[in-house]
Amino acid sequence: MILLVDAHALLWWLADDPQLDSAAARSIADPANDVLISAAMVWEIEVKRVAGRLGAPVDLLDAIQQSGMDTLPITALDAVTAAGLPMHHGDPFDRMLVAQARRLDALIVSRDRALHAYDVDVLPA
Repeated sequence: MILLVDAHALLWWLADDPQLDSAAARSIADPANDVLISAAMVWEIEVKRVAGRLGAPVDLLDAIQQSGMDTLPITALDAVTAAGLPMHHGDPFDRMLVAQARRLDALIVSRDRALHAYDVDVLPA
């Protein structure tokens, strides 16, 4: 199974934060799953970290790599798809996550209820 991890779930995983749902944590830890972090999530976290609005590792890319997760680049098709999505969600980073999940037939790991308005599967984080 392909898991596409939302920004908050990634940060909870990296910090071993108990806020992360135990089923989501087990799925992320399961070596049978491909766990991906979208470049959009890295971008979102870094923008907020640099602005002082979010506590996140300064060495985020190293932390992702050390965790065994892979990063997922944004393609031109992802950009076109995300731009064409209905505005159920006002956050362009999360619409990118939806576009990528659709392309990869991936399960999004997130606590964001707005994602349920799209035709994607969500594993509660």
